[in-house]
This record gives sequence, C-alpha cells and structure tokens, in this order.
Amino acid sequence: MRLAGVTIPKEKHIEIALTYVYGIGQMTAKNILVVSKIDPTKRVKDLTEAEEDLIRNIVEKQHTTEGDLRRQIQANIKRLKDIKCFRGVRHMRHLPSRGQRTKTNSRTVRGNKRNLAPSGKKPSAQKT
Repeated sequence: MRLAGVTIPKEKHIEIALTYVYGIGQMTAKNILVVSKIDPTKRVKDLTEAEEDLIRNIVEKQHTTEGDLRRQIQANIKRLKDIKCFRGVRHMRHLPSRGQRTKTNSRTVRGNKRNLAPSGKKPSAQKT
C-alpha cells in the first residue's frame, strides 16, 4: 500500500504502519483509524481496497504530510531567519533554539567537534 508517496510495510499493524508517513505520529494514526472505523490491530496486507482508499482520502484531505509539511517547516524557519528573531538567529548559527545549554551538550546541532583539540596539559619537553 502506498500512502502520500510512501510505501507502507505490509506485515505491520495498520496503526504502526501509518507512522511511516512523515507528519503522522501515533496519536494521529489512532485518530485516522477511529474516523475510518478500522481495527488498529489489523495488518496492512489484510486491508480491503475500500479501506485503503478510505484511509488515503482521510490522510490527503485532513492532514499535511511528507513534502508539503517539510516545505511548510522550512518556510517557517526561513521566516524566522528573515526577521532575525532570537530563534531565527539560533538557526542561522546552528545552535539549539529552545533554551538548552550549550557549554557541554548540544552536539547534535553543532556537530561532533570534540576530537579537534586535545584537552589537558601539553606534554613537556623531553630531556635529551
């Protein structure tokens, strides 16, 4: 089954398989299944064509997913950078934008630069 340009795995429960689409988490997947009245423990391979179409229609009409959502997020970040607000400046400098400390952590955003400069004492000159 393909949904929003993503191939959904056949062996998984439909509730879990829906989360493979960018923009659909566990709660959204549960809500989609409640609206479509499909058993969450049903496997993807056991869905009928009508059920697949129903899920596809709900996702396309009511939820922003995949490329559209990625574009929307990038546009929001670009807007923050353009107006040079605090969060935008943090994005520009590749620093955490939600108040985390930067003295020790934040390696994910800043990149792994721990191995560039050795720490501690420099070795003293050896006697000859």
